[in-house]
Amino acid sequence: MSEAATDTVLCDACPIRCVIKPGRTGSCDRYGNVDGVLRRLDPLLILERTRDRGGPLVPFASRRGDWEGGVVPTEDLFVTGAGSGTTYPDYKPAPYIVSSAVAGVDMITVVTEAIFSYCGALVKIDTDRHVGAERQLVRAGGEPVGHVTTGQYGSQMLSLGGVNHLTGGTKAEGLATMRTLLALCSGEAVELTVDDGASLVLQAGRPPTINGVVEERMRVGCGSATIGMFARQWFGLVDEVVVVDDHITGVLSEHQAGRYLGVEPTGIRVKGRRSTPGRYFNVAEPGTGWGGTNLEDPLAILDAFDPAVARPGLRILMVGTTGEHHAYFELDEELRPVERDLPPELDLSVARIRDNCEPAMTSVLFMAGAGGSLRAGATENPVALTRSVKSSITRVTCGGAPTYVWPGGGITFMVDVTRVPPGAFGYVPTPALVAPIEFTIRREDYEALGGHTGAIVPIGEVVARPEAEPIAELPDNPWPSD
Repeated sequence: MSEAATDTVLCDACPIRCVIKPGRTGSCDRYGNVDGVLRRLDPLLILERTRDRGGPLVPFASRRGDWEGGVVPTEDLFVTGAGSGTTYPDYKPAPYIVSSAVAGVDMITVVTEAIFSYCGALVKIDTDRHVGAERQLVRAGGEPVGHVTTGQYGSQMLSLGGVNHLTGGTKAEGLATMRTLLALCSGEAVELTVDDGASLVLQAGRPPTINGVVEERMRVGCGSATIGMFARQWFGLVDEVVVVDDHITGVLSEHQAGRYLGVEPTGIRVKGRRSTPGRYFNVAEPGTGWGGTNLEDPLAILDAFDPAVARPGLRILMVGTTGEHHAYFELDEELRPVERDLPPELDLSVARIRDNCEPAMTSVLFMAGAGGSLRAGATENPVALTRSVKSSITRVTCGGAPTYVWPGGGITFMVDVTRVPPGAFGYVPTPALVAPIEFTIRREDYEALGGHTGAIVPIGEVVARPEAEPIAELPDNPWPSD
């Protein structure tokens, strides 16, 4: 073997097993050859409690250089998996198995960076606008990376990623999926298109952009709910109100709220499928117009008024579910709606619809299955870790952020990516995503499930290492070990 070859290091952090030359990094850019030693290049992030919970706090970061191995306030520090490294496949203990005292209880936190092929993102887009039919493919750079899934109240939903896109298709599809997930989970903006649907620019915690238009607000409710909320404010100021909505269009005079107030019938006739009085389905096709329909002219959903009931001068307000679209009409002598200026007395009710709409946001939940050999990094009996999580004996966090663990088999968890420390997500080019994960458990329970007790190190030793970097806790997160 040549002298140059002896300077290389073999990275065993993932199945690719890069051979790294001096001063270079592996294919994931996470590990490098530093003076002939394999090192994780990003800092190990240590959460530091900064909020006053009963006493003055002295930031550990300010004392770190003076630490000589003595006692540190471990309840104010939490070792995250971000920058910790990995042992995948986990034939040896996790990179850090840390002991600390919390409220007088000896706790253990198993800390690692997990490599996830079985992972994805659920994306909630606050908008009434149609982005695409359910099951239509979502693409990044022309490659399929997910699909449109079941819409929720006031929001459209995407399911992105998953093992079939990451590893089950072409190499280009897998890389596009990995890059899309990494960008979304890292808080970056991504450009997506939906087959036979909209073009999107999405970024966690920011308003979505749909077909080049930044969405400002999500709907106050469906058309029927809007009638219920604001019927009293319209009573006496207008004879009829139609709230146009792709899902449930509401009609004041027929609606239970209108009848409760004593609103008289107006002879209005609405196209679509009548559900219950004052509630109509399928008034138009989905789109980006009024109330998430394809309508530019709201009168298109009205048939001729009943001449036995309607009268000239009848006042009609038509409004969308965000207040963005609204129009006022009066019936002429032939009972045809003629558009007029919105009377000042109706300004307040339209403005109130807008004011009651929450700001439109894009929400991204990272979802992954922490199964397989990952659990072997915590215990010699992997199923014991799963059972302790399901029994709430072990708490699962992601970069210190709270997670939701799904019921049923395995450790399938979700986390809001805006609550995870910046820079916590990474990738390996298999392709797969890398995310921090921590399992926190009492020492006696950890010993009972067959944990790697011989690998436990005190938190004071970990935070004193040169790779450790204290960062302030995220203000909206609960403290992970409380």
